[in-house]
Amino acid sequence: MSDPVPDTTAPPSPVTFWQSFLYWLKLGFISFGGPAGQISMMHQELVEKRCWISERRFLHALNYTMVLPGPEAQQLATYIGWLMHGVGGGIAAGVLFVLPSLFILSALTWVYLVYGDVAAVAGILYGIKPAVTAIVLFAAYRIGSRALKNNLLRGMALLAFIAIFAFSIPFPYIVLSAGLMGYFGSRFAPEQFQVGGHHGASNDTFGAALIDDNTPIPAHAKFKTSRFLTFLLVGLLIAASVMILLILNYGWQGTLTQMGWFFSKAALVTFGGAYAVLPYVYQGGVEQYAWLTGTQMIDGLALGETTPGPLIMVVAFVGFVGAWTKEIFGPEMLLMAGLAGASVATLFTFLPSFLFILLGGPLVEATRGDLKFTAPLTGITAAVVGVILNLAAFFAYHVLWPAGFEGSFEWVSALIGLAAAVALFRFKLGIVTVIAAAALLGLLYSVLA
Repeated sequence: MSDPVPDTTAPPSPVTFWQSFLYWLKLGFISFGGPAGQISMMHQELVEKRCWISERRFLHALNYTMVLPGPEAQQLATYIGWLMHGVGGGIAAGVLFVLPSLFILSALTWVYLVYGDVAAVAGILYGIKPAVTAIVLFAAYRIGSRALKNNLLRGMALLAFIAIFAFSIPFPYIVLSAGLMGYFGSRFAPEQFQVGGHHGASNDTFGAALIDDNTPIPAHAKFKTSRFLTFLLVGLLIAASVMILLILNYGWQGTLTQMGWFFSKAALVTFGGAYAVLPYVYQGGVEQYAWLTGTQMIDGLALGETTPGPLIMVVAFVGFVGAWTKEIFGPEMLLMAGLAGASVATLFTFLPSFLFILLGGPLVEATRGDLKFTAPLTGITAAVVGVILNLAAFFAYHVLWPAGFEGSFEWVSALIGLAAAVALFRFKLGIVTVIAAAALLGLLYSVLA
């Protein structure tokens, strides 16, 4: 007798706040692969496996976060947590997405500063980098296969890739162009910009979701002027209070005060994710404030690539090293100084992200069914797929030719990356499993070489 066919027409049982809390906590520890890998991981778990949110609602939220400055994967987690369980759910999801990364990266930075270049650590990083490249490529495939429903959207993705890869056009201009194409395209070919499309609706594939396409907007997600003003006031008060405390204790020119001011500005110019803001952070942290050296900045990026959490968490590395280097609490309290610097950098970098979701989320939900609002966001998602492919190419170049094309080709890295791609595409292995295996291969190679 065959097993009964599962009922995909009924949504899953309601999810409690603590059930979602545990998921976001777990995600904070396993969210490797940068924003592309993290978004892919959330899609696989929340849309395909758990059916907490439908694909159409997931993509609508993703489209909004792609327009915002700041870490889109962390903002997407905040948005989904807020949609499911209100303000508390959104704050929990966003904080838990970042907090494990802050602790892990701070610990690794301390090891880096105290023990310097360790061969075993270098070997592990050597193995992980090509695996991360494969993960980003896999994420582009997963998102693109679902978001690019027709040739027009595929063409927009290709144009975005060419624009950023061949002509180095800044990401904000690509986003603006894609949004305008979506807006005007919806007037002449509206069927091309329908999220979900007619090539198989998400419900046909994954079953009914807890927050489905037609699930009414919950009360906490409806726009209210009083709620909007309250969130805005609270957010500004938090930022102003911390900044005032820093000024009172260390003065305006104090290292922590300048970090708070600098990373507040950085949070508002991070269109395009971490790689778009790295030149800004490099210029400020290395050249303007001399918090760290150029070599340390590159090492921090390597650590950020290989730890869970948003890649923009490299700001925590900059804050840690800067406060340590400046000995803000004296030579006997370097660890406390580093932790303070990392915390200040993280707070001022991520605080705007929470405000963007809590302030803008209700407006986005209210326009979910209006094509003139959703079509630009659909066009932006298509462009972002091309940008993710460019990111994969960026990784591949620096991993396989670390000294440039004139240098030697890293064939061992290429083999590790190929094995990781086969594991992801062919055997559907989990991202954490692939990273762990790649780290082991890198370590073995460093021992045997």
